[in-house]
Amino acid sequence: MARKCFLSFYYDEDNWRVSQIKNMGAIEEQPILSANKWEEIAKKGDEAIKEWIDNNIRGKECLIVLVGANTTGRRWVKYEIKRACEKGMGVLGIYIHNLKDADGNQSTKGTDPFQSVLVDNKSITSYAKMYDPPYSASKDVYDHIKGTIASWVESAIKARK
Repeated sequence: MARKCFLSFYYDEDNWRVSQIKNMGAIEEQPILSANKWEEIAKKGDEAIKEWIDNNIRGKECLIVLVGANTTGRRWVKYEIKRACEKGMGVLGIYIHNLKDADGNQSTKGTDPFQSVLVDNKSITSYAKMYDPPYSASKDVYDHIKGTIASWVESAIKARK
């Protein structure tokens, strides 16, 4: 049975890559908002964004941060990571820069978003692992993620128990 996961990512740059991972069917995740729906929530302010995140992270077992070129600096990605850690969820990251976007382009590798996150004044890198598919061709990266994401999620959940 697919584990319930929350996907954290930088929508503007990586939504196409994230859609590929959603379509693998290996995990059960929250609905991905359209740009218009996100703007509708964002217009209501920070509290509305936090409420959406908190409502959608509820009941999930694992947070998966899908890391593109500029994911690490995103304010709401940092919030999602902290909330998942506070809730005792499994936490992992996957570099997705070598998956092609809608225009067939790959990206540059981003930085590890867990390096700068502290929860209760402790680094989360002891349990929040990053995975970097060992391929450069988009199809190979896709196949690698599809074949291993379920085991990565299981390992992340186990690391928090």
